[in-house]
Amino acid sequence: MSNKENNNIKNLTDKIGIKNPGKVYYNATPELLIEETILRGQGFLSDKGALSIQTGEYTGRSPKDKFIVSDDKTESEVNWGGFNTRFDAGKFQQLEEKMLAYLDGKDVFIRDNYVCADENYRLNVRTISEYPWSNMFANNMFLRPDRNEEGQTPDWTIICAPLFFADPATDGTRQHNFSIIDFTKKKVLIGGSGYTGEIKKGIFSVLNFLLPVDKGVFPMHCSANTGKQGDTSIFFGLSGTGKTTLSADPERNLIGDDEHGWTNEGVFNFEGGCYAKTVNLSEESEPEIYKAIKHGAILENIVFIDGTRTPDFEDISITENTRVSYPMHHIENALPVSKGPHPANIFFLTCDAYGVLPPISKLTKGQAMYHFISGYTAKVAGTEAGIKEPQNTFSACFGAPFLALHPARYAAMLGDKMERYSANVWLVNTGWTGGPYGVGSRMKLKYTRAMIAAAIRGKLNNVAYHKHEIFGLNIPVSCPDVPSEILDPKNTWTDKAAYDQKATQLARDFNENFAKFADEAAQEIRDAAPKG
Repeated sequence: MSNKENNNIKNLTDKIGIKNPGKVYYNATPELLIEETILRGQGFLSDKGALSIQTGEYTGRSPKDKFIVSDDKTESEVNWGGFNTRFDAGKFQQLEEKMLAYLDGKDVFIRDNYVCADENYRLNVRTISEYPWSNMFANNMFLRPDRNEEGQTPDWTIICAPLFFADPATDGTRQHNFSIIDFTKKKVLIGGSGYTGEIKKGIFSVLNFLLPVDKGVFPMHCSANTGKQGDTSIFFGLSGTGKTTLSADPERNLIGDDEHGWTNEGVFNFEGGCYAKTVNLSEESEPEIYKAIKHGAILENIVFIDGTRTPDFEDISITENTRVSYPMHHIENALPVSKGPHPANIFFLTCDAYGVLPPISKLTKGQAMYHFISGYTAKVAGTEAGIKEPQNTFSACFGAPFLALHPARYAAMLGDKMERYSANVWLVNTGWTGGPYGVGSRMKLKYTRAMIAAAIRGKLNNVAYHKHEIFGLNIPVSCPDVPSEILDPKNTWTDKAAYDQKATQLARDFNENFAKFADEAAQEIRDAAPKG
């Protein structure tokens, strides 16, 4: 390294506040970061060339240990409570100083990336980490600048130190791990956890606040793709609903896998990569993801077949939340520009284990906002430890842990966009038909794909519809390549009275969940509630 480069690095670390670092790796190549990970005994290469690492104590996010600094910018805007816990600005400053002192004398990895594929909303993000693979994850997931853009002043800074443990008694945290956002200092502190998703979701939480409040942009926890005619579709859905599977359509181009913004010009991806679950992954079920696991990808908490470096994706002995991150160009049909026009079709995916909701139904504006706020799916046995019977899950806007504002504000933005750009919204049940879990069967993927394809191609625009008696949903009476008898869920149940009873029960669950949002929701949303 030349004297000029040494001086630049010294100036950089001085600005950050690390006075006497060990070796500094600035914008290291993925190859160097892989090498450093292996040399430090923190990972190894799988048989396909992907880097395999273990995240340690935490193999998932810790929502109860996520905080937002309360200050003039956030106090009146943030929807406090639930996933948004206040943190003292003075405690943040104290914790940051302790983290920087902890990094003194240690090797550090510094990387400059950015988020938001639309240049009008670009935010430069600097990630400072003690692990090389944390830095590589940031490079996989965030957008990668051209070489001549390196060294730009960051808009936001992330400091990630998995082996730095907070002292709750003096630092104001709940326990030793934490993820804290300061909107005034424009910094995110992550400590005590090696789970890489905290890096990605920290910045997503930042964008979920800044874009609506400062820019009027609608942030969305969704995937998006576009067809050969330039039509865009977006997919919302919680884990297990098929969001990644259904949006990774070989006949359409992928805009992005998880996080997007909707402006007056169209949609754009926040990220430069994908962070996919790998449990039960196979080449047959998820060919795009399977093929993306190669050199440059990072496998997290994967178990390998004995005596080999071949992943066993069915083994969840470490965690059910096994993951892979990879840059977007690992997907063959990904759009290089990561932008698309206004969505023509929006799909809310739910895995209804009770067999109540129709496999596809068209939503009014009020229903769309209601079901968006609800964010419903059901967990079934095998999805999480200890679950033996179906359990309802409601996650507002399909991403409650990352919402800084009240869900009704995001729902209002959806309604406005839907109306302004004539977008169709569809509720798609990828769960059970013919009865609840244990009695009925899972909706066949080929039928779900056919229904989504029909909606995208306009094949459901001119068919007859009838209303669900309890949920008021508009159900098509026919759909190309789908047996008409499965379109109305009640028809698939042998015991019609049992169906009505289960549907009424689910409606009550919806209404009970919605009660906590009702005061802030518009009358049009409240009127869309099911009868129960």
